[in-house]
Amino acid sequence: MSVPFPDTASDDGTEARLLAEAAPGDNAPALSVSQLSAAIKRTVEDGFARVRVRGELSGAKRAASGHFYAALKDDNALIDMVMWKGQAGRLAFRPEDGIEVIATGKLTTYPGRSKYQLVVDTLEVAGEGALMLLFEKLKARLGAEGLFDRERKYDRLPYLPRTIGVVTSPTGAVIRDILHRLADRCPTHVIVWPVLVQGDGAAAQVANAVRGFDAITPGGPVPRPDLVIVARGGGSIEDLWAFNEEVVVRAIADCRIPTISAVGHETDVTLADYAADVRAPTPTAAAEMAVPVRAELQAQLATWNGRIIGAANRQQSLAGERLIALARHLPKRDALYAPQRQRLDDAEGRLDRSQRHRLAVISERLATRGAALRPALLARRWDRDRALIEGLGRLLDSLDPRALLSRGYAMVRDGGGAIVTTAAKARAAGHLQLQFADGEVPVAVGGDGAPPPATPKPARKAPPAAPKRGQGELF
Repeated sequence: MSVPFPDTASDDGTEARLLAEAAPGDNAPALSVSQLSAAIKRTVEDGFARVRVRGELSGAKRAASGHFYAALKDDNALIDMVMWKGQAGRLAFRPEDGIEVIATGKLTTYPGRSKYQLVVDTLEVAGEGALMLLFEKLKARLGAEGLFDRERKYDRLPYLPRTIGVVTSPTGAVIRDILHRLADRCPTHVIVWPVLVQGDGAAAQVANAVRGFDAITPGGPVPRPDLVIVARGGGSIEDLWAFNEEVVVRAIADCRIPTISAVGHETDVTLADYAADVRAPTPTAAAEMAVPVRAELQAQLATWNGRIIGAANRQQSLAGERLIALARHLPKRDALYAPQRQRLDDAEGRLDRSQRHRLAVISERLATRGAALRPALLARRWDRDRALIEGLGRLLDSLDPRALLSRGYAMVRDGGGAIVTTAAKARAAGHLQLQFADGEVPVAVGGDGAPPPATPKPARKAPPAAPKRGQGELF
């Protein structure tokens, strides 16, 4: 593969002048190889500064540096081509041998090997036939890896997803159709991941969006989608080619969230359709697949509710009929109760005889014990106990110190209420309280002043004498 070296010739036209002066058989100075190569290079670049070449790729190879090298050929000729890293990284497809392409760039020479080559700026597949050939080759290769196997896909989509992630352009009609259809059928929370859907970088953005939805952690600030829709409107195979890129196919196949592919119209087929769990013919159809109709759900629930109530009513009616049928076979109430009533009467008779016998025994015991009672003995004991109590009362009255107060004596207390029994304690107390039969008088010992008079306390009355009981009282 050829890479051009920098120009080594001068820009003063020396090579052209020397070529013009050089003629066969004359004595003109000879050109150096570098001069001749530089002149040829300038002539080729000036004459083919911008060309479009159609041919089949051969020897396609991407170097570690990122540059892409290949050869363009047809039935009769071959020309080398090179595509630098910047342009090669923006290719919308993966160039492979055998693909017919159209290369646009400029023609230059590689003086180091006396070869000319095409420096390509843009490379596109030549026609739908070539794209379909590339499509089938990529489909066969990825299919052989198992990316399209049924075992890798979910058997069914979630019936009523709470959150739906949509990968599409935020400005096209596709997202409006999806949102409108979802709102009509069953309003659902939708998260849109905006991407380019064609052109340079579209495939990388779509793949990153699918992987981004799959990386959302459940329970985080952004809800993890229960379903992902990858959508785009219709277009040519070139317009839809981003959804045939290997990076997109692998992202959809690896996604752990159920995925619907809705790319193009019903007749459009992309490799994303093969990788997704479900293919929808249109973006609107994808919205219809994603959620049920809420009105139909409500009607179905009402139908089920009616069936449940009807079944319960039928069971209740059937149970009532069975109960009535069983009741007919039961014996009459009087027939059931008659033996029990007779047993009750017999028990009542036996109970009456037993009670009468017990009462007779009790009456006999009471009469026997009552005859043993002698009222005269009880009266003598009562008189003796009463005389004893009265004597104790008189003794208590004679020992009460307050009884002496009525005969001119006084009771002396200090400030704390304690009885003062000696003169020394009285002088030490300072203030005294003299209690008489009709009240108290405060006094001061050895001083001029006296405490304020206290309210006289009434004398304690003697307890009343116990009433005399008559002979006829027993308790």
